[in-house]
Amino acid sequence: MSATIETRELRKVYRGRAVVDGLSLTVGEGEVFGFLGPNGAGKSTTVKMLLGLVRPSGGEVRVLGGSPDDPGVRAQLGFLPEQFRFQTWMTGEEFLTFHGRLAGLAAAEVRTRVPEVLARVGLAGRGREALGSYSKGMLQRAGLAAAILARPRLVFLDEPTSALDPIGRVEVREIIEALRGEGVAVFLNSHLLAEVEQVCDRVAFVKAGRVLRQGTLRELTGGVIPVEVVVDTLSAELRAALARLAEVRHIDENVPGRAALELWVGREDILPALADAIHEHGARLYTLNPRRPDLETMFLDLMDHPASAPEVARA
Repeated sequence: MSATIETRELRKVYRGRAVVDGLSLTVGEGEVFGFLGPNGAGKSTTVKMLLGLVRPSGGEVRVLGGSPDDPGVRAQLGFLPEQFRFQTWMTGEEFLTFHGRLAGLAAAEVRTRVPEVLARVGLAGRGREALGSYSKGMLQRAGLAAAILARPRLVFLDEPTSALDPIGRVEVREIIEALRGEGVAVFLNSHLLAEVEQVCDRVAFVKAGRVLRQGTLRELTGGVIPVEVVVDTLSAELRAALARLAEVRHIDENVPGRAALELWVGREDILPALADAIHEHGARLYTLNPRRPDLETMFLDLMDHPASAPEVARA
């Protein structure tokens, strides 16, 4: 897969402090890539360097095979910032016409393209209204329309659904999926991890300006399956038997008459063996619930223990 974005040991230093410190990542063509991290992790500074708005202090960066300083590369980029400030005295159509001409589109193409993107982001029929009369969610939709107006090859979306209701979030997900289907790469920065999980092909976790881990959800979890187990009693012998089948991540014996465990297994066919072991050791099984690993759990674990990595349980 060809790379849309490549960085190697990318750095940005402000007043002697490294905001981005040795960041390396790769984003493929037509890929939806989630860029995740806590506030102050260097995400916004990274995006600005990828857009050519901020010059790196060190390292390498290539966007669409070239430099983000190249006007030819920039012309193929779309961007929706989190903190958007638009010309509120303009109508939606005037705003998009202005951005279309700045992007180098011919006047005839702008006239065709503006109503298309307004309809695509759910603003059909609202183009002649002033932006000053738009709600925050409508303004966010208008910004998304501007980001995709010139048919970019790579789109940067910074918290694109923060002002939207659940219906609007679903619509934005559908737009992102359609862009991927058209071969457009999307670089997505969002705190709504459940949404990132639904739409992204791969994600990168970043902290203190460095990528802790990147890959698909399955790659990031090492293929493990978290399993919730609740039994009436947990003898030492049962605990040892379960540990031979799975990684015991957590045990809670504070509930009277119950013991709750979180186990990580490497394969789904280990689940019946867990149930067999529990019955063989005389315990009563109340719950055996395999759960799909989620980004929120992974995010919290990585931010607390950045050096940790899930281990695939033994067969």
